[in-house]
Amino acid sequence: MSWVFYVAIIGVTYFIIVQTSFEYIPGYYVSGWHRYFSIVAVAVGAILFVLTSFSDPGTVTAENVSQYVSAYPYDNIIFVEKECSTCKITRPARAKHCRICDKCVARFDHHCGWMNNCIGEKNTRYFVAFLVWHFLICVYGAVILGFILAGELKERKVIYILTAYYGIDNSFLGLFPHVAQWLLAVHNTQILLSVFLAILALLLGGFCAYHTHLCLTNTTTNESFKWQDYMMWMKKENEAKANAAALKASMDSSNSEAHKAPPSKWKAFFVRSRRPSVEPVVKNNIYDRGMIRNMCEVIVPLSERKSFSCRKSD
Repeated sequence: MSWVFYVAIIGVTYFIIVQTSFEYIPGYYVSGWHRYFSIVAVAVGAILFVLTSFSDPGTVTAENVSQYVSAYPYDNIIFVEKECSTCKITRPARAKHCRICDKCVARFDHHCGWMNNCIGEKNTRYFVAFLVWHFLICVYGAVILGFILAGELKERKVIYILTAYYGIDNSFLGLFPHVAQWLLAVHNTQILLSVFLAILALLLGGFCAYHTHLCLTNTTTNESFKWQDYMMWMKKENEAKANAAALKASMDSSNSEAHKAPPSKWKAFFVRSRRPSVEPVVKNNIYDRGMIRNMCEVIVPLSERKSFSCRKSD
């Protein structure tokens, strides 16, 4: 039950924040409205989780397969026309049969274990919004907790007491160990929470950047792996062809120069060490139609447009 883990992580974290940090709101740097905004932020995150987990990712059926085949043409590179051995229907380009969900999913990205659902054509927008929103929540929580700690330092005049009464040098290097010691002794819960949220923000930020790049280039996680395998295979094949051509050219050159004077050792060394030119492998993603149109396709999937119902397979 994926929602149990989500509720446990979000619920426990928010409960600890309410119990330990809401008493400092409002504070010197933090307004009282953050109490209510935090509830809204958590509620929006929960809604996005429900939408991602329980929405249809874009199931391909016998009724809509012709529309999906027409909407996503085969590039004959990583997608070729063939039948799904399980569903017994033509598998559209960019689709994949998920063994966990036991269905073909249009514009398949991946099966998310946290969501217990596939991420596909219809719910990629919810998944990306979920990642972005929770990244922002973590950044927001870490920043607010930081302002709470800064406000406590200001209201309790910790810096003034350390410099005026204890003679600590009024510099960062002089004050930092003493301020850190006071914070760890008095506000260790807030520090642990802010560090925890900052680490989550870094992890979610990486996922957000990756999936945003995929959306802007109209690529899925599944397709990125397919392209990696294809380009690696083509690179090896081109290298093999280039080496074979170089070997043939060397043998022809040796036969033609057999009756000529032998070249110097240095010249022969440089001729042998010259690497054959390898034809570069170019990624030709026919589904990339520009960043704006790519993002519009994620926000408004093709299956939800009026033109989709009018499409017919050739």
